[in-house]
Amino acid sequence: MSHKILIVEDEAEIARLITLNLEKEGFDCSHCRDGFAALEAFKEQQPDVIVLDLMMPGLNGLEVCTRIRRQTEGKDPFILMLTAKGEEIDRVVGLSTGADDYLVKPFSAPELIARIRALLRRSLRTIDNQDSQHRTQHFIINETQRTAFQLLDGNKQELNLTTIEFDLLNTFASQPSRVWNRTQLIDRLWGNDFYGDDRVVDTHVARLRKKIESDTAHPQFIKTVLGVGYKFEDEKVK
Repeated sequence: MSHKILIVEDEAEIARLITLNLEKEGFDCSHCRDGFAALEAFKEQQPDVIVLDLMMPGLNGLEVCTRIRRQTEGKDPFILMLTAKGEEIDRVVGLSTGADDYLVKPFSAPELIARIRALLRRSLRTIDNQDSQHRTQHFIINETQRTAFQLLDGNKQELNLTTIEFDLLNTFASQPSRVWNRTQLIDRLWGNDFYGDDRVVDTHVARLRKKIESDTAHPQFIKTVLGVGYKFEDEKVK
C-alpha cells in the first residue's frame, strides 16, 4: 500500500511539480491551497506525511502544524515544512511547533523525495526496535505498544507524545543518568537520515519538557548539562 502524502501549498505550479514528482515515486498525493483546507483534509485522509508550506493565506503553516500536533486521535503524521530562503527564525519556530524537518525553497525533486523517504524510514526503524519496556520511578514506556505513562501522586497518566517526543523519552529512559550530546541523540533518533541544524534537538527537548515537567524552568527529569547536552534523572525500576 502506498503512503499518503498531503501537500499544502498555495502556489499552484509548485504544488503541481511536487505532486508530479511524488506520484512518479508511487506516493498517493492530494493537495490543498490553504491552512483551513489542510486541517479538514488531514482529518479526512489521515496522511502519513504532510508537506506543509510555511507562508499561506488565512492560516499559516506554523498554526496548522500546532493544531495537528494538538489532536489526540487519529494518525500522528510526519510534517515536512517548506520555507523560503532566509526565514531562519521561522524555521526554528516551525520545528518547535512540531515539524519533523524543513526544506528551503527552491529545492530539487530528488532532495524532497529523499527527505520524505527518510521520514518514513524512521517509523520502520521504530517498528524493528519494538521489543522492550522501560520503567522508571515516574514513567512506564512500552515500545511495542508505543505508549508512555507518567506516574504522578499515585495516578497513572498517559502522555500524548509525537513520534519524535516518544522516541526521545524512550531513549532517555533506556539509560537514566547517561549524558547525551546532540550528535548522539540525532544518531539515535534519525540515524543517517538526518538533515538540517542540530538545534532541532533542543526544540524537541523543550516540547517534551512541557509535557512531563511541572516547572520547565527547573526541570526534575530532563536536565541540561552545560556545554555537553542532556541527561535524564529518574530511578530505574527493575
